[in-house]
Amino acid sequence: MKILIPNTIELKLETDAEVVVYDVRTPMPEQHHDAEVLVAWHNSAEQLADAARTMPALRLVQALASGADVVLNAGFGPDVRICSGRSLHDGPVAEHALALILSAVRRLDRLQGAQHAHRWDAEFIADQAATATRDLYTLAGATVTIWGFGSIAARLAPLLQLLGAEVHGIARSAGERAGVPVVAERDASELLGRTDVLVSLLPATADTAELFDASVFASVKPGAVFVNVGRGATVDEGALIAALESGRIRAAAVDVTQTEPLPADSSLWDAPNLVITPHVAGNRPVGSSALIDENVRRLLAGEELVNRVR
Repeated sequence: MKILIPNTIELKLETDAEVVVYDVRTPMPEQHHDAEVLVAWHNSAEQLADAARTMPALRLVQALASGADVVLNAGFGPDVRICSGRSLHDGPVAEHALALILSAVRRLDRLQGAQHAHRWDAEFIADQAATATRDLYTLAGATVTIWGFGSIAARLAPLLQLLGAEVHGIARSAGERAGVPVVAERDASELLGRTDVLVSLLPATADTAELFDASVFASVKPGAVFVNVGRGATVDEGALIAALESGRIRAAAVDVTQTEPLPADSSLWDAPNLVITPHVAGNRPVGSSALIDENVRRLLAGEELVNRVR
């Protein structure tokens, strides 16, 4: 068996198979078209589509991203198993999500602006201490709603709870997950209406395309905070900018955008009260080698694969 691993991450596999490092920036060399396993990390859509056309021996494509949407859309045949990197990013993404949430709630963007202007922000000091507004600057007592409640949300929720937040979830079906009450998407309106912080961990699918639109931003509690560490395709960016400009959304922080890298002329750069980070939340898949080894073992043994999405 030949396993192709990308040159975008260092992997140490415990396998007797032939392991070959490939360049994700170029089409797959012809001498490697016989590979049975392809590991994907930071590949372009074009490179994966080329692999789908030229690699007939493939049995497994193992994505290291938590969402395998790019691989699923590449055109691999129905006999090729596709697995995601779900759980590899739980810790790093939860950490970054918490950082962005606190940044938006505590308005570090405003304080950084004052720092760059060499100005001691006395108005901020008054606002975060005043009886009428001080609850806006803390997670203690805040209702935080996580839309897309999977393993990352399960890692993030306890951190928010330790800071005093009341955490709820929204998912395709209702229930309790990791001790957190979760409502179905169709029943989310009441929860949104009392949400102080709305966090998206949603993948990019046909059902989630621009889900966060003007109607969603109008549904949340006035002055709520929005944070996106899922996928940029889930947000109507024009609606987000409008909600920030009107004050309906008090502040926002996004790690992902519809177009990446974000073009220099994008209106998002100048949106008020917005923090942007360059898709770095989950850029460190933890335990990748062990996941690949396990799925290769299961593939050879004819067993069910871990994180199989197709």
